[in-house]
Amino acid sequence: MPLTHTMLPDIMNDKEQMLNSWSLLYDEIMDNTNINSTNPSGEDKIKFNLNIPDLPEPPTNTNGFWKYHEDVILKEIRDYLSGTYNSHYASPGSKTQTLDLIEGIGDAEPFCRSNAIKYLSRFGKKNGKNQRDLLKAIHYCILLYHFSGLCNENSSPYETF
Repeated sequence: MPLTHTMLPDIMNDKEQMLNSWSLLYDEIMDNTNINSTNPSGEDKIKFNLNIPDLPEPPTNTNGFWKYHEDVILKEIRDYLSGTYNSHYASPGSKTQTLDLIEGIGDAEPFCRSNAIKYLSRFGKKNGKNQRDLLKAIHYCILLYHFSGLCNENSSPYETF
């Protein structure tokens, strides 16, 4: 649409309103922040001295490899897994666990998958972000890896009779 002389007052009015808005913003900034607007060279410059807190430093990688502390997490997982062999999961005087019986009837893989899903879906809901839920889910994922035949020592799938 071509610009006509009848539109000029509206455009000027819009520009005037915009200038007034910027002027009000400038006044608001000048009143509410520590601003240094003087410049020895005579140029119009505004320097804002806002107190913005520093962002936290990312974790330092002291081992040269792990970025997200996977080495620490893997140690926590290893400690947790070791503890399960001393808990109620093993029968006294035997190394037989309930999972060995479940494996005997051919249900170890779906059992591990179901438990991993259970603990992952429970994370953040029962007792908040409970570390134990994640450790249990990871444990069942490791067991699923084993019972699904992906582990080198277990290359043939189990048969169900």
